[in-house]
Amino acid sequence: MSEIGRQHPLKDAIVGLDIGESRAVLERELELHRRHLQELPKQCDPLDRAKLRLAIAQTLLGLNKSAEAWGMAREVFDVLVAGEHWQAAIEACDIMYQSDQDHSIVALGHGVWLAVTYPVSPQLTIDLLNYIVDETPDNSDGAAVAAAVAHYIADLRTEDEERKRLMFFTAQILAQVAKRHRGMEDEEGINIWMEILQLNDPKVFLPKLAKVIDVIVGDHWWIDRDALRARLPVN
Repeated sequence: MSEIGRQHPLKDAIVGLDIGESRAVLERELELHRRHLQELPKQCDPLDRAKLRLAIAQTLLGLNKSAEAWGMAREVFDVLVAGEHWQAAIEACDIMYQSDQDHSIVALGHGVWLAVTYPVSPQLTIDLLNYIVDETPDNSDGAAVAAAVAHYIADLRTEDEERKRLMFFTAQILAQVAKRHRGMEDEEGINIWMEILQLNDPKVFLPKLAKVIDVIVGDHWWIDRDALRARLPVN
C-alpha cells in the first residue's frame, strides 16, 4: 500500500524500533484504547464507540491478531455506515481486507464501492483500488479499469502538490498494468492501450468497475446500494 499523503502517527512513532519494541508500543496502545472504551458512558454516541473500536481493530491488525481485527472491524462497519461516516467505514473495510480472512475480498469490494461513491480521502480510495490491481490476474481488464479509476480520482479530488504526487503515483500504476497486461512500456504504446480499452472515458470505465466489484462481492452485500444511491445529491 502506498504511503503517499497518508498519516500514520502510531507507525511514525515506532519507526526505528526493533520488532520487540514495536510490539510493546502497540500493546500499550491497545491497552489505552481498551481503557478508553471501558470509560465511555453507557449512553454515549454509538459512533464514538464505533470509532474507538475501529482504532482497536487497527492496533490488533498491527499485532497480527487478524481474526480479532476482522471481527471488530466488521461489527463497527454497520454502525459507521448507518451513521454515514464513510471515511471510517472504508477504513474498516481496509482493516478487514488486510486481515486476510475468508471474506476479506468481499470487504475490499465494499470499501471500493463506498470510496468511489463518496468524496472521501483520495489516497485511501487509490490504495483500495490498487489492492484490486494486485488481486487481478495479469491478463484481466479488471486491473486496467481499477488503475484508470485511481488516476481519475487523483485528478478529480486533489489540488496543487497533492494532485502532482497522486497523479504521478497513479500514472505509475497505469504504466505497470499496461506492461503486464499487454507488454506496453513506452508512452505511445500506453496511450494506444488506454484508447483501445477506453480508459480515458469515465462513462465507460466507471460502469466496468461496478461490474468488477459485483464479481468481487457476489451475493454477499452488507449494504443496500440502491438506498444509498437514492440519498446521493443529484449533482
